[in-house]
Amino acid sequence: MGLNWHPTLPSCILALSALAAAASVLARPDEVPPLPTAAANTAPDATPAILGDYCARCHNDSDKIANLSLDDVRNGDLLHGTNMDIWEKVLRRTRQGEMPPLNKPQPTPAARAAFVQWLENGLDAYAAQHPDPGRATIRRLNRVEYANAVRDLLALKVDVSRELPQDNSGYGFDNIADVLSVSPTLMDRYIAVAGKVGRMATGLTSRREFVTSYEVPKDGSVMNAGRPAYNERASDDLPLGSRGGGAFTYYARYDATYEISGWLNANTNNETDRQKEDKVSVRVPLKAGAHVIGLSFRRQIAPDESVQTLRNDLDKVPVPTAPPVMLPMDVSVDGVRVKSIDVPSYRMSPRYSQQNFPRDVLQIDVAGPFSPKGVGRTPSRDRIYLCKPARTTAETSCARQIVASLARRAYRRPVTDSDLTPLMRVYATERAQSDFEHGVEAAVEAILVSPHFLFLVERDPPGSKAGGVRRLTDLELASRLSFFLWSSIPDETLLHLAETGQLQKPGVMDAQVTRMLADPRAQALTSNFAGQWLYLRNLDQQRPDITVFPKFDTRLRSAMARETEMFFSYVLRTNRSLLDFIAADYTFLNQRLAEHYGIGGVTGTAMRRVSLDPASNRGGLLGQASILTVTSYGNHTSVVKRGKWILDNLLAASPPPPPPDVPALQDKHDGRLLTAREQLELHRKSPACAACHVKMDPLGFSLENFDAIGAFRQKDAGQPIDVSARMPDGTQFAGLSGLKRILLTQKDEFASAFTERLLTYALARGVEARDMPAIRTIGRSAAADGYRIQTVIKGIVHSAPFTLRRTTGQ
Repeated sequence: MGLNWHPTLPSCILALSALAAAASVLARPDEVPPLPTAAANTAPDATPAILGDYCARCHNDSDKIANLSLDDVRNGDLLHGTNMDIWEKVLRRTRQGEMPPLNKPQPTPAARAAFVQWLENGLDAYAAQHPDPGRATIRRLNRVEYANAVRDLLALKVDVSRELPQDNSGYGFDNIADVLSVSPTLMDRYIAVAGKVGRMATGLTSRREFVTSYEVPKDGSVMNAGRPAYNERASDDLPLGSRGGGAFTYYARYDATYEISGWLNANTNNETDRQKEDKVSVRVPLKAGAHVIGLSFRRQIAPDESVQTLRNDLDKVPVPTAPPVMLPMDVSVDGVRVKSIDVPSYRMSPRYSQQNFPRDVLQIDVAGPFSPKGVGRTPSRDRIYLCKPARTTAETSCARQIVASLARRAYRRPVTDSDLTPLMRVYATERAQSDFEHGVEAAVEAILVSPHFLFLVERDPPGSKAGGVRRLTDLELASRLSFFLWSSIPDETLLHLAETGQLQKPGVMDAQVTRMLADPRAQALTSNFAGQWLYLRNLDQQRPDITVFPKFDTRLRSAMARETEMFFSYVLRTNRSLLDFIAADYTFLNQRLAEHYGIGGVTGTAMRRVSLDPASNRGGLLGQASILTVTSYGNHTSVVKRGKWILDNLLAASPPPPPPDVPALQDKHDGRLLTAREQLELHRKSPACAACHVKMDPLGFSLENFDAIGAFRQKDAGQPIDVSARMPDGTQFAGLSGLKRILLTQKDEFASAFTERLLTYALARGVEARDMPAIRTIGRSAAADGYRIQTVIKGIVHSAPFTLRRTTGQ
C-alpha cells in the first residue's frame, strides 16, 4: 500500500498550527489534592563512627579515592537533604560489602548492619517529608507506543511501527523522554503513516491492485545445497497436521478477490532468485479487514519426501532419479483451509535440482484487490462512523460527534471547543472538495499528527510555583498507567474512571492494575520491558558460527525467544514471585528446544510449560538459551559478558567502564589452546583490569558449562571445564546451581534491582538518588508478600515518583 499523503494535508497542517502550542497540549488539571503527611525524620544526631574509622581513611580531601571525599559530609545532611547522591552511593556500596575494600580493615557485621540501617532510615525519612518526583519531560510516543495507540484508537489490526524510524535508547529502554527527539524527517514519516492509516481505517484507500510480500523466516542455503525446509508445523496459525510454509497478517482493503501466491524452494545453489516456474497462485475472496494468510503442505504419518544427508561438493551434485510426485499445498485464511494447489515435489532447473530438502514455501505474496465490491464493514469503520447523516444539513453535526469521540480517546481527556475547532476546519476544507466520508478521513489524519496525540504532557495549573510538588490528576495518572502496562492509550473503562475522578479512590488503582495485567494488551510489558531488560531484542542479531554450531537454525532461535517471553508472561500473569527469575523449577519448551537442552518427553512444535528435574541444569533466566546466547560471541562464550549481564540486570551493580586500550584476550599460549578461565587469568594480571574482573568473572565462570548457544557441555578447548568460582568476599560456589544459591542470598538486592529497572521503564526517565527511598519501600512491601511481581507493579503505581509531579511554574 502506498504512503502518499492526501492532497489537502498541507492545509490540514496549517489548520493544526494552533494545536502545537505547548500551553494547550493537555486540558487544565483538576484541583490538586493535598500530599500525605510524612513521618518524622528518625536519623540520629551523631554520625556513626564507621565513617571516620573506615571510610574517611581513603575518601578525604587529601586522598580523594574514586574522586570522593567525605570530609564535608556530615550527619546533618540527612536532616537537610544535602549530598543525597553521595549518601546513596555510600549506602549501596556498603550494603553490597564492596566498601571498605576487602584488603582494608573491616567493621564487624553488626556495625555494618547498624550503619546501613542508620543511613537507610535517614534517607527514607527525609524523602517521606520532602517528596521529589524528579524532572518531568515532555515525552513523545515512541514508534511502538504510536502503533499500539493507533491500533486501539481505530480498532485497526495493523502494525505501523516498522514504518517509523527506530527510536534511540537511554538507560536501557527506548521510551526515555530525554532521547525521544523530533526531527523534520520524523514528522514527514508521521504524516505519511497518518495518511495511510486514515485511509485504511475509513476504508477509502485506493482501488488499484498492488502486492504485499512476506518472506517466510528460513535459514540460509546450506553449503550450496538450497534452503532448509520445515518438515513440521511451522506456525500456530497454520492448520493442524500441516508442515512447512508460513503465515502472516494481511489487511484486505475491500471486499474483493485477492491472489495468494507462494514462491517455492528449488534446492538450487542460489535461491535468492525468484523463478516464475517456482511460483504458484490461487485467487480467493476476502472480506475487508485483517486476515491471517497461510500456505503449508500436509504432514503425513510416514513422509515419503526423503531428506538427503549427503551434501553436495565440488565433484558431484546428486540429482533426483525418480520423477516428481504431486503434493497438495493448502491455502488457509484465518487458520481454515480454503483451497489446495497440487505442486511437484521438485522442479528440475537448468541450474540443476536436488532433493536435499522437502518442497517448502520461501515467500508469500498477496495481490489485489481484484473486482472490489465495496468498502465493506470493518471494526475500524464501526469505531469511526458513529452516525450516518441522512441529509446534507446533518453532516456537520455528525462529523463533530465523530471527531469529538476520536479526539477524546486520542488526547486521553475530555476535549473542548478549542480542541475541536481546528479539526472541524480540516473536515470542512476536505468536505467542500469531496464528500462527507473524505472529510472525516482528513480529520482522522489530523488527529494522528496532532501534538495532543503524539506527546505526553502534564500541564501545571496557573500560578504554580516552580519547583513545587503536586499530585497528578486522574487523567494524567490514567495515561501514565496505560503507557506503563500497555504501551498504549487508556481504554474506555480507565478513561471513564479518570474523567469521573474515581481513579485515585481507595482500591480503584489496584483493581485497575489487576484488570489491565489480565488483558492481552499487557503483552506489551513482555515485548517492550522484558525484551529490553533481558536483551531479547538482540537475539535476532546473534549470528552463531554455523561451522561451530551447525544445529543452530531459525526454529531454535524462535523457540529460545518464545521460552523467555512465555516465562516472563507467565510470572506476570499468574503473579508469581520474582525469585522464579532466579530459580524456577519449570520453563516453556517445544521438542526442538527440549532436544537442545537434552530434556526428553517433549514432542511437537507447540511450546508448553514443562516441570524441570533438578538434574536438568536449567531453571530460571540463567538456564535459558536466549540469555546465554545474547551474552556470548558468535563462536565462543564470554565470561565477561555473562558476568556483566548479571551485575547490570539482576543486581544493579554495574562495574565501571573498562580502561582505554584494553588488550584482547589471548586464545593460545605456547601453541596450546587456552580455556576461558586461562585466558582471563592472563588478562587479570593487569591491575587496571583486575578490580572489575574480580566481580564479573566468578559469575561468568559458573555458566561456562553452557556453550555460546546455551547447550550444556563438559569440555572447552579439549579440556574439562572448571565451573568453580570464588566471590570477592571469599564465598565459594560452582556451576549454575551454586550461582542460584548466591543470588538467592541476595534476593533483596535482586528485588531492588528489578524494581529499579521497572521504575525506569514506568517513568520513562533514569532513576536518580531521590528515587531510591521509593524503591526501598516497594522492595519491603514485595518482600512481605513473597516478592510477588504484581506487588512490585502496584508499589510503583502508588509511589511518589509515579503519582507526583514537580511543577515548572506558570
